[in-house]
Amino acid sequence: MFPMRLALLLAVLGCAAAELPKDLKKARDGQDRAALDRLAGAAGERAQKAPGDAVAQYAAARAQLVRAEVLMEQRDRNGARAAAETGIRAAEKAVALKPGSAEFHRILGTLCGQVIPANVLAGVKYGRCALDEVNKAVELDPKSAAGWLSRGVGNYYLPPSFGGGADIALKDIDKALELDAKDADGWLWRGIVLRKLGRNAEARQALSKSAALNPQRVWTKQQLEKTPEK
Repeated sequence: MFPMRLALLLAVLGCAAAELPKDLKKARDGQDRAALDRLAGAAGERAQKAPGDAVAQYAAARAQLVRAEVLMEQRDRNGARAAAETGIRAAEKAVALKPGSAEFHRILGTLCGQVIPANVLAGVKYGRCALDEVNKAVELDPKSAAGWLSRGVGNYYLPPSFGGGADIALKDIDKALELDAKDADGWLWRGIVLRKLGRNAEARQALSKSAALNPQRVWTKQQLEKTPEK
């Protein structure tokens, strides 16, 4: 099912290409679940105390998104779903308070995608949210590397019969890297797409560049290890 496949990719994409606070980035890169639980809890408390503050709601949603991302990397789908569902509530508030923010829409779309892997039936409800919100992010800010990367990731899992595929995904990802050539997540996903296309040598180069830009990211190292040299 397409929504399921898109969700799996969005789940691991998480906050790719978007700037993360240092403590949140460190916890994500090292897959430190205890730290992520603590950071997400604190952000959630701040959001509850400021229901009319769009930035506080966004911060709470982002923390849960990163938490769900790591849980998915570690194959804890139920935990990822619970984190994403919590994040969706905050992201919806952020979007309602500031509907013109491309980043808020991108975060909401990614969170919607993260719910689906643990519950395929949720694809009917959340699959459309995942698609529409990411596309809205690109529409609102076509110069956002994060938006293009998110769309590229979606196209990677979208079957060619629906207008997607690895070749189209690569174009979106290359656009993201054109906008931000130092984005480690962009190079990470370029490597994954190139591997899908059978261009393993180029894939390893992209993954190696990602690892050089962010040597602390455990998941990047795992992807590099599983990519053949030829």
